[in-house]
Amino acid sequence: MQRIHYAGGVLLTGSDIADAIVDYAAALATGHNAASVDIPVRTADGGVGRAHLLVGPASQLVTEPVESEFEELVDEALVERLRSATTGLSSTRPLVGGAAPYEEIDDADTDDLEWPPIR
Repeated sequence: MQRIHYAGGVLLTGSDIADAIVDYAAALATGHNAASVDIPVRTADGGVGRAHLLVGPASQLVTEPVESEFEELVDEALVERLRSATTGLSSTRPLVGGAAPYEEIDDADTDDLEWPPIR
């Protein structure tokens, strides 16, 4: 389990969920984007509740592993959606004209590229 410190509060959720949220927030921040995420959390009495988070460039998330008497919260579908969204935000975009990725361009190839690149 992990404790997420968020907006002056604390949430207890599964480790994979917390890790996926932090990675997603970092990917959103690089693009100056934000998104809302609904996650399962442990309530004070050990039950399962939901928390709705707004994550993005201004998010200040801190997670820490914690020992808990309660069963680990698992939501594989949520983690997969977050990982997929993170990958989508992190994917490279092709250069104009279908040129090779930056690492493969030699000086002769740069004459046909438009500058600045179109995003």
